[in-house]
Amino acid sequence: MPEREFTVEGPASPDYLIRLRMNDQLDNFRHPGEQQKALVKIASFPMGRVYIARSGEEIVGYVTFHRPDEYSRWYRLPVVMELGGIEVARDWRRRKVGSSLLEFVFRDDYWEDFIVISTEYFRHWDTRGNRMDVWEYRSMLDRFFSLAGFMPMPTNDPDILEHPANVLMARPGSRVEWEEMMRFDDLAAGKL
Repeated sequence: MPEREFTVEGPASPDYLIRLRMNDQLDNFRHPGEQQKALVKIASFPMGRVYIARSGEEIVGYVTFHRPDEYSRWYRLPVVMELGGIEVARDWRRRKVGSSLLEFVFRDDYWEDFIVISTEYFRHWDTRGNRMDVWEYRSMLDRFFSLAGFMPMPTNDPDILEHPANVLMARPGSRVEWEEMMRFDDLAAGKL
């Protein structure tokens, strides 16, 4: 059983992330060593941000943010940032690591200038590790992301429409102009 205490911090620099080690259970997206390289790469992007939950010198959870891929529809709006991934090591789940990460991140006034999106695809969900079916997991995600002000958003994005459990979540910052929100809605609906 891991230690109970963890620290949430960030945005973490690439140099800092290199000095830490990844928990072996952070393997939902790729092997932990490869995931650590991905975190370092994201932290080096001009608008990339990586926040971590750390116990000692070990990363036990993380959340990443970056501009959407340039080939994505979301890239067209400069006010859109993407929550690229969030993961908590299995032994650290149900200890408020994920919610602590989101709470820490969105306490920062920086995010009030952006619409932050999260594209949630069922194929990335650790339903087995959480002992949930797809719909239980989706319900958990809705509750989890709502803690930070995210809402499910309608979209005609083909990747989201691929499966009925997939969802586009968005958190509009308080300083995002009304016109930008309307452009975002139009973009989500495929009108731009």
